[in-house]
Amino acid sequence: MWVIHNKLLPFSRHSAINLFGILFVKRGVKVTPTLINHERIHTAQMLELLVVFFYLWYLVEWLVRYIQIGNGMRAYYRISFEREAYVNDQNLNYLQSRKLFSFRKWL
Repeated sequence: MWVIHNKLLPFSRHSAINLFGILFVKRGVKVTPTLINHERIHTAQMLELLVVFFYLWYLVEWLVRYIQIGNGMRAYYRISFEREAYVNDQNLNYLQSRKLFSFRKWL
């Protein structure tokens, strides 16, 4: 996974963002094995949904959660992709045993 340190991406409170398998990290943020694993889980999700559908689903699910909750950050943490990644990011062997479309468990 390519890692690019910069001061523009990600915006907001996030320390990193995975865009098309490239990890953009705010300057000064330490890239840990947990962070890399979290983003690799997202890359696996992207590949399953042929990238474009991942981003469409992500946006639609965030909008639905936002309408339900009324808070952008809380909606973000309720997205199924994020829930799968956060629950499993400390398990560095997770991707070896992960089944296809595992994010559906958190819908």
